[in-house]
Amino acid sequence: MTPAAYTFVRTFPRAPARELCVDRHYLLCASAGALRLEGGGQSWLLPPARAALIEAGRAVRVSIPQPVTTASVLFDPAGTPSPPAALTVFDLSPLAGALLAECAEIKDSSDGYGGTLFTTLAAVTWRLAERPSPVVVPAGSSPELRRALRLTEERLGEQVRFERIAELVGLAPRSLARRFSDETRMTWREVLRRMRVLRAVEELAAGDTPVTRIAFAVGYTSLSAFNAAFRQLTGRTPTEYRASFRP
Repeated sequence: MTPAAYTFVRTFPRAPARELCVDRHYLLCASAGALRLEGGGQSWLLPPARAALIEAGRAVRVSIPQPVTTASVLFDPAGTPSPPAALTVFDLSPLAGALLAECAEIKDSSDGYGGTLFTTLAAVTWRLAERPSPVVVPAGSSPELRRALRLTEERLGEQVRFERIAELVGLAPRSLARRFSDETRMTWREVLRRMRVLRAVEELAAGDTPVTRIAFAVGYTSLSAFNAAFRQLTGRTPTEYRASFRP
């Protein structure tokens, strides 16, 4: 008989996007590397010290931009309340991290201690999921906007121009600007800033590349401007954010 909750740890190589859908509530954490998750019209990054909570039966797209080691916990929806949203990514608190590590050691909830531990982990992480990470970008719904987002992301290291993106998509700049407003509730420049911070988080999680080099690689010509944009979105400097990946 399958336990009400169980955990497993796995390492995955770099891989393109694929659909993931499971019949249990899925708590997913990266201990090394990073994952990208897309669902509900948004794209999230999952670096170390963050967790994703995916509702049972909800399909999300998962891509692995760099090799990643994950710790996953599957909860039976019959005995666990529905998560606050279909997909959320949030910061792990020290308590949640300690509970997750202990759950990984005992594997499942088949005995009294395990049952109490997994129940406590669910209570703590469900509460944390009510405060999702701001490091998220829209995924877009129309083919034109999705292509504009893809083209923008491919050019993050350049001095990308909105007019050029509109030309490549085949829309007038005014029409594409309206698509961004209607589908994302953000301007193209706001989305660009989020994409650059998202890519920077990936680079911070990948190793020890100097922050200055990362800033230039994601399209900033000024370290102070990069630090300001990063702190505005995450509440931390790039150095502080990288430090949070480590125990």
